[in-house]
This record gives sequence, structure tokens and C-alpha cells, in this order.
Amino acid sequence: MDYGLTGATGKMGREIVNVFRDHSLVLAINSKGEELHGTPRVVVDFSSRAALDRTLAVCARHGAALVVGTTALHDDDFAKLRRYGEVAPVVQSYNFATGVSILKIILREYAPLFGDWDLEIVETHHNKKKDAPSGTAILLRDATGRDCPTHSLRMGGVPGDHAVLFGNDGEVVTFAHRAIARNVFAIGALRAALFTLTAAPGFYTFEDVLKNSRS
Repeated sequence: MDYGLTGATGKMGREIVNVFRDHSLVLAINSKGEELHGTPRVVVDFSSRAALDRTLAVCARHGAALVVGTTALHDDDFAKLRRYGEVAPVVQSYNFATGVSILKIILREYAPLFGDWDLEIVETHHNKKKDAPSGTAILLRDATGRDCPTHSLRMGGVPGDHAVLFGNDGEVVTFAHRAIARNVFAIGALRAALFTLTAAPGFYTFEDVLKNSRS
């Protein structure tokens, strides 16, 4: 698979290059410019919201699919992604760890049983992460179907810890996910990129990718 990568020199970019090592990086994009060696079939972007317009322009230029894991996106960013999804496959998620998507499914199924319990979310990430709450915390909150307090900790080099806590006067039930290595997100990105090679144009979540792989 020939692929492009926005943020190729960043921490996540380096993880992606390593996980995608059996594939060909033909377009590397960073703050200094672009390095082109071929035509990418898919572009991966885990960089920053500020780079999204540039990434979309590159995708349109090459007719490439897009896998985007950038956090802190706004409503107008999603509108742009959905518009591009009319002509090419777009996979967007705030978290490409398989366990997080499974946790979302569990919460959608079981959160209604805790309808009269208190609900709070705690998320911890490395001290370089800028957005709070994390996009994953927002995904998990939305999966419960309720609004709730969300507590954000920024400590050391933690890749990502998320806990969803339900409590009443005598019990606490916790659903949690811990990423112990950053490469789990790159592994998910590779799964999504391979999905786009055969997918019809559309706007997809990582959960769609996982469900498709089971069918």
C-alpha cells in the first residue's frame, strides 16, 4: 500500500511509520513541506487540527482516502470531512485502539441500566497533550447517552487511561481502558487504512472498520 502521512516527524508519525513498515511511505508532510515519491492511495493524519485543511487538499489532489485521528476537531471540521467522504473513504476517530471501540459498544448497551446512578469520567494523558477533555473521553461520554463531569489529568508520558464510573449509595462500577503503548493507535490506523482500499466513499468511524472486519 502506498500511503501519505501528515506529521511524519512527530511522535505519533514515527509510530505510524514503524507499524506501516511493510508498506510504502510515498508522501511525507510536515511543517517544513512535502516530500513526494509517488501517489498515495490513503493519507494518514494524527497531527493537529491546524493541518487538517492542508491534509484534505493533499487528499483531493491525489484522489486518496483519509484516516484521521486528530483530536479537538470542531463541527466545521467534521462537515469538511463528511463532504470529502462523498468522493473518497474517510475514517475518523479520536481513538484507534480496538479496546476503546469495544468499550463504546459495551457502554451503549449497559449504560441505560445505570440510569439513576451518578456518572463521572476520569482521563489521564501525557503532559504534552493540549486538549482537555480528551476526544476519547467525549466519545465514551456520548456512548453513555448522558452528560457528566469529566476530569482530565496530564501527567508524565501516559499514552491514555480512561475510566467511566457509575456509583450509587452502596456501589461503584467502573469501566476502564488503558493504553500501555502508543503503537496501539498506529496498529488501529493501519487497520483503518487497509479498510479504505476496498471501502466505498463515505464517512466511517473506527467502529465501522472493526465491524466490517468481522463480517
